[in-house]
Amino acid sequence: MLDLRVPLLPADQGEPLRHEEYGRDFRTRRAALRDSESWKLERRQHFEELASPSREALRQGDWPEVLRQFEALRDASRQIASTDTRHRSPFRRLRVVEEPLTPYVQWELYWLRMRAEVGNPTRVLLADAVSAAEEQGRLPEMVVLGGRTLYQVLYSEAGAPSGATRWTDPDVVGPWDAYIRDAYAQAEDVLSYFDRVVAPLPPPPAA
Repeated sequence: MLDLRVPLLPADQGEPLRHEEYGRDFRTRRAALRDSESWKLERRQHFEELASPSREALRQGDWPEVLRQFEALRDASRQIASTDTRHRSPFRRLRVVEEPLTPYVQWELYWLRMRAEVGNPTRVLLADAVSAAEEQGRLPEMVVLGGRTLYQVLYSEAGAPSGATRWTDPDVVGPWDAYIRDAYAQAEDVLSYFDRVVAPLPPPPAA
């Protein structure tokens, strides 16, 4: 079980970014990284992805099209992993899951499995492992880039992206870097989790 002491997020030190600003800032900072690790903590169990053909196929209940769209992204995902390897800057994702899986999470785990197969690492942590740390509220959606930049990624109640808050103070970034790193160490590789839990399930309903 994770430490009860979730790191602080001092709102007065964070810089708000609109959705488009966050995307540009993230891409610029990530492209500049060398010899450093980055982390993503994903906690929500439902998102509304924008401009995603596979997500739209899930909404329509067309599971074969979902799988075709994921496969079409394999080469691009491999290129991302190759670039990260060349820069010695892996981007590791920690996916917290609740069981039984929501249709969205089941869909997403197929995507994360494909990415892991070509070198983009993900681990899965059951929500029970973070329950003690969530007595004051659910863990936020967080990204740490190279130990220097921290984002809290923000969403509407329905799960649509609405921007982010950015911190660069090492006293704020460092504890979150360590927290996600420790949680990742306790988690299961997405490939083994997928084979054990997801593969036996029927396709999820439209969502």
